[in-house]
Amino acid sequence: MGVKAILFDLDGTLLDTLGDIADCANYALASLGYGVHQADAYKYFVGSGVDKLIERIIPPETRGFDAAARVKRVYLEYYSAHLFDKTRPYDGIPDLLRALEKTPLRLAVVSNKPDDQAKFAISRYFGGDTFDIVIGGMDGVPLKPDPTITRRVLRELSVASSEAMYVGDTGIDMRTAKNAGCISVGVTWGFRPDEVRAAGADYIIDSPEELLKLPDLGGII
Repeated sequence: MGVKAILFDLDGTLLDTLGDIADCANYALASLGYGVHQADAYKYFVGSGVDKLIERIIPPETRGFDAAARVKRVYLEYYSAHLFDKTRPYDGIPDLLRALEKTPLRLAVVSNKPDDQAKFAISRYFGGDTFDIVIGGMDGVPLKPDPTITRRVLRELSVASSEAMYVGDTGIDMRTAKNAGCISVGVTWGFRPDEVRAAGADYIIDSPEELLKLPDLGGII
């Protein structure tokens, strides 16, 4: 039936957010007297939502106490004021989105980033009209790789899962696509390219422009 929608992950796929996440998380840790981590280590801390991020960065001996709640509170407050200090779209992403906007494809963002942050970041860098739907992590809703949010987005777009691509940079994203029944596209410019290969992505691309050349998009682009 052909592809009718492309769903994107956010962090590590559309935007390089690692520097700001690392700086703000390390600020929260240091302000509460905990040790900090190298920025590259955050490539493996992120992707599963803010609660898992905090769980992974706090000292093991503090888990089970109120340390996680305190670090999370400081992190979110600080990040809300600094989420655009270093964050930038990956090279080629603005051009890709401009090309996709000229097609009949529906576009969406499905992220584990907190919903308000995801919407704010997309609006800041890509405007309010590029994507039909932007949705992030919300209390009481399972995060990726659970397919709940992805399926909800597809219903709102009136697109069958077999008619959708999900594009992301981690194994979580590839499992999300599989669990939702979407075509999986792994990108190698993001945080964990080793994972998208190991997860058996339907396609692996090394640059945003390669997405436009995938055979499933033949006749659309």
